[in-house]
Amino acid sequence: MAEIRLSFKEMCSKFDVTPRTLRYYEYIELLSPERDGRARWYGPTEIARMTLILRGRKWGFPLEDIRQWLLIYEEEGTEAQNRAWVELATRQLDELAQQRAQLDEAINELQSMRDKVASGLT
Repeated sequence: MAEIRLSFKEMCSKFDVTPRTLRYYEYIELLSPERDGRARWYGPTEIARMTLILRGRKWGFPLEDIRQWLLIYEEEGTEAQNRAWVELATRQLDELAQQRAQLDEAINELQSMRDKVASGLT
């Protein structure tokens, strides 16, 4: 079975990212595609890394945390990476809970002010 390889353009399309984003992820060493002249080729490892990067971004992780987490796998293996993931996820869940509380408070205040102003209109 042939190994899957995506071109730069196919990678952008598959993950719905801009060329600038993909180049930036390479620049900060989150991705390391194979090079053939000016062409870049992304194999299964890079495709998996991109999936994890975008998942981490969706959950609000800073790119540096994602980079460090991916590096743990390369240097220490899966078990160490999973331990680090649990720690990072716990921290991020706490952060998201705090953000939710702040948003709930802002929503309640805004609704209250809107209702107060609306009740004065006739």
